[in-house]
Amino acid sequence: MTTLFAAAVAVQSALADARGRIDAVDARALLCAVLGRDAAYLIAHSDDVLTAEQALTYEAWVARRAAGEPVAYITGVREFYGRAFTVTPDVLIPRPETELLVDVALQALRGMSEPRVLDLGTGSGCIALTLAAECAGAHVTGIDASEAALRVARANAARLGLTRVQWCAGHWLDAVGTACFELIVSNPPYIAGDDAHLTRGDLRHEPRAALTPGGDGLDAIRHIVRASAAHLVSGGWLWFEHGYEQGAASRALLARHGYDAIATHRDLAGIERVSGGRTILRG
Repeated sequence: MTTLFAAAVAVQSALADARGRIDAVDARALLCAVLGRDAAYLIAHSDDVLTAEQALTYEAWVARRAAGEPVAYITGVREFYGRAFTVTPDVLIPRPETELLVDVALQALRGMSEPRVLDLGTGSGCIALTLAAECAGAHVTGIDASEAALRVARANAARLGLTRVQWCAGHWLDAVGTACFELIVSNPPYIAGDDAHLTRGDLRHEPRAALTPGGDGLDAIRHIVRASAAHLVSGGWLWFEHGYEQGAASRALLARHGYDAIATHRDLAGIERVSGGRTILRG
């Protein structure tokens, strides 16, 4: 970015300069965050002049984005299912495709009055907290192996006023003892260890342990499918997100471990994104 901030700069000029270095969508998102306004405001107030503080912050943020840092980590916020979540480099950035997992989970919870729900690898808490907000009677627990991630989740819970969600530190289901749930959900690490995408774009900045378990990318899913059956009530559901080529493998794992009503749901791009099944009804 030029040193245009040595003098007064209008909204439209700041955006024009930023678009010379970063994507236009990112330029608008960053300026909206600096001003605490929405995109419509930028259009209606294109001639407004930024304060010196706003201009300097915007210049610094554009430079960080130009260096490759994700917008969500720069602003510290990402929207998910209509709510703003705090994010830091300790957690994955919530993505729109993960909202499908929430949709599928809510369908599974329909008709249950006080279901027990477990979110494995909760990260920012976006899935657990969204389910708690959308299903008022649910008793939700979020587990993560990272204490730093749990601090982010707890902060999001407090800011959203959803303090009844429980948080546990531990490796997958180790932290729940013998507890059972009506629903277990997870957005686990599923990218193959040698996938070139891990060295590109925003993924370079996100916690690697939350992106890939190494190998073929299925180790976390294998563990979750195997271990969850013992922690689901009769007829309880397991749903998890996976990679675009992992649907068939996920269904095979579910069948191997005794689930029925096995299904895979596609995201808005038509990609197989969420798979799961139900424990066989007993008695």
